[in-house]
Amino acid sequence: MSIETQNSRITLPFHKAHHPGERQQRIAWTLFLTSGALAVWTLFRADFWMWQYILLGLWYAGLMWFGLRWPSFRLLFLAVLAIGGIGVGLYQLGYTPHNSLALRYFFHSNAMFYWMSAAIVLSAVGYYLYLFLGREGAGRWGHRLAWAAVALGFAGLAIRWQETYLGHPSWGHIPVSNLYDVMVLFCATTILFYLFHEERTASRGLGAFVLPLVLVADVFLVWVGAAYHLNRIQPLIPALQSFWMKIHVPAMFIAYANFYIAAMAGLAYLLKGRAEHRGGFLQKRLPDLQVLDSTISGTIMLGFLFFTAATILGAVWAAKAWGGFWSWDPKETWALIVWLNYAGFLHARGQRHWQGRPMAWWAFISLVVVTFCFIGVDLFLGGLHSYGKL
Repeated sequence: MSIETQNSRITLPFHKAHHPGERQQRIAWTLFLTSGALAVWTLFRADFWMWQYILLGLWYAGLMWFGLRWPSFRLLFLAVLAIGGIGVGLYQLGYTPHNSLALRYFFHSNAMFYWMSAAIVLSAVGYYLYLFLGREGAGRWGHRLAWAAVALGFAGLAIRWQETYLGHPSWGHIPVSNLYDVMVLFCATTILFYLFHEERTASRGLGAFVLPLVLVADVFLVWVGAAYHLNRIQPLIPALQSFWMKIHVPAMFIAYANFYIAAMAGLAYLLKGRAEHRGGFLQKRLPDLQVLDSTISGTIMLGFLFFTAATILGAVWAAKAWGGFWSWDPKETWALIVWLNYAGFLHARGQRHWQGRPMAWWAFISLVVVTFCFIGVDLFLGGLHSYGKL
């Protein structure tokens, strides 16, 4: 892996789609994922209905696209399967954190989330040292630890899903039911999409903006776990006992992740533009303005797509749970505000005078709107979504 300090360009596997053996690896990935999807269908088809088939198809298509386009994702997927498989396997064999040191200190979900937190802290430090001091080795370690954090986060969530069945079989559910669970999902998803953009753009400077932001979310995660005991698995309230939670919440957090990356890219754009006029180290180590502008628009477009889908799915879920598609609940109202904000961004993006700095400011200031929708409503407002309050 080589780095040219002058323009912050890095050579990464993402840009070597035609290196020897890549074609064979893609064929192996296709066969592996197809076999896995067929195995899931064979084992669970008796319990499947229309939406489960659709969900399986969407996961298959998404994982296939990422794996074929992004070699690093294939390694991540295998790492998550391996780590998560060990944890789930230990539980299946009858071990518990009380009689297994491996479960207590590593493969228990809460332990894995603490390891993820450590990786996030060190990764943020590595990216900071790269940006401010130009330490390329620290940047490489920041990059590697970011991958480790993603693997630990997703593997921990897989293990936590297994742990939801331990209190009572009826408790079993996808672990996205409270602020603790979703903050883990947010941290892992945001870093994953950032790493995709890092390798796509061959530039590492933006990591010093994204990883510290994720670190703030991680501190909040540790706080709600320790202070409010949200790290303890509890049975779901009736409104959350729904299939729709499996697709509404993950889709929403893919949107949040991309909106936050766009906000940090907007801040980086503003600082890069200032550095180009006044000079300074940011001029050398941040991506080009054109790259940052493309990152802002690309992440917002993807986030808006998933946010729209998640909002529609949430309305369907609300109709099933509460008897109406829309009730002007505070969470729904703020979701509409977020949707209108980014719809306005995408509309303005096509106008002649709304390019560059104005759009960077818009993306950055939108951080306030999306954060209040994400966290503020749960912390400060009531309504039908009050199960998220502390």
